[in-house]
Formats: sequence, C-alpha cells, structure tokens
Amino acid sequence: MPSSRINFLNVSGKRLAGIMELPLPLATGKELPKTIALFAHCFTCTKDLKAIVRISRALAKRNIGVLRFDFTGLGDSHGNFSDTNIESNLADIQSACHWLSEHHQAPSLLIGHSLGGAAMMAAAESIPSSRALVTLASPSCTRHLAEFLGSQNPEINSTGSGTVTIGGRTHTIKKQMLDSLRDFDLKQRIQRIHIPHLIMHSPADETLDFRHAVEIFENTAGAKSLITLVDSDHLLVNRADDATYVANLIAVWGSRFLPEIR
Repeated sequence: MPSSRINFLNVSGKRLAGIMELPLPLATGKELPKTIALFAHCFTCTKDLKAIVRISRALAKRNIGVLRFDFTGLGDSHGNFSDTNIESNLADIQSACHWLSEHHQAPSLLIGHSLGGAAMMAAAESIPSSRALVTLASPSCTRHLAEFLGSQNPEINSTGSGTVTIGGRTHTIKKQMLDSLRDFDLKQRIQRIHIPHLIMHSPADETLDFRHAVEIFENTAGAKSLITLVDSDHLLVNRADDATYVANLIAVWGSRFLPEIR
C-alpha cells in the first residue's frame, strides 16, 4: 500500500515528520479512503515503533488512511525534546490535524498509544471532525510519569534538568516537563469525551497497570468499550499477531460509528 513521507510545521515553526498510509485503490475498489485516522505515539517513542507501523498498515488494508507522526524533538521531527511537555504534544496534534485538513480530510478517528493516548484523550474535544477515539495502553493520569521520571534521576527536580534512559536511549528531561505532567488534569479532559471510545489494555502490561484502563472506562462520558489484550506487553511486540489483531478490532468496532469503514 502507498506510504508517503510528509512534513508539516508546528506552532513554533519546527518541522515535524510523518508518514501517511493509504490503501491501494485496487485492493479496496475505492480511490481515497473516507475515514482518516491520526495516530499519536508513546512517550519517547516514534512513528516508526513496530506496533504503530503494523497497526497503521493493517488499518490501511481495511480502507482507513492513517497519519502517524513524530512529536517535536523525536524521530525525524525537529526541535528539542527537553523543551516539550503535554501541552506541546496537544499543539502538535492540532498541527497534524491542520495538515490533514489541507491535504486529505480532517481526521474522524483518533488513535493514541500510551502517553500518546493521553494526549489524544485531552485533544479530542478540540478536534471537531473526530467521531471515534481509540486508546492503547494509555494512562488515566499523567502524574505517574512525572513521579517515575523524577525517581529515575532526582537531579531533574533539584537542578532543573537531568538525563534518563528509556528503551536504551538517553534523553534530557527538564523540570518543566515534570511540572506539566504533574499539573495536567487528564481526568477532567476524559470526563468531557463524548465521542465513542475504545479502550484497549493488557493485564500483563508491566509498564502501566491495568487499573488505568478501568479508570478511563469509568470516567469517559460517551459510548465506550473496554477490551482486554490478553498476554500482550506495553509495546505490543511480544506476540507477533498483536498488531493485526488490534487493527482488526479497531476496524470492526469503528464500523459501528464510522459506517464508511465497511
């Protein structure tokens, strides 16, 4: 299926990188998909995380176009990651929506993995085109991440910055990021979600406890579904067919609220 690299500017004028996954017209019998999804990756991850690539391409086979992109300072996107926070993630999502509106159509399906899911939940009400939301292994609050990062390197809080190693990569973290994560009221944003919401999480997730999924389910206000991903890990890589399974679940669930997926 066609995969095209794209670039767009964020509100600070930094170039962000993305990849647009579109179905093959011959495979779908349609020239352009009527459903466009926007996919946000996890904390310190990129658009090239295996699970995100596989899910995006599997959705394209189901006639759903997907834009996956790198947040500021990560992957192929410009900018300084240490200067980012949850608010800048929300701004990047809006910039991606603007690019889609100009070049394809505004996204009707929002997808987020882990902290990217938190950002999508927070952004949903400000994306008028959104008609369905999917979150994968996402937190019900952002304070826990601030506490984790602060415990990994106390210098972040005491001196204003420090380094942490996540997934084998070292990142500089500034106190402003921790303050943003501590102060952000994600629960209030979740309570204002009125579009259909599919929540997927694994009880075997050792990175983020399953209770977060239950709390999201209890607080999200619209039509909602909670699916347990049995034996999956946080990054959805320990089981070879997890990504395809997740994509198929999204497509089948989404067809109820986005009839054009059929």
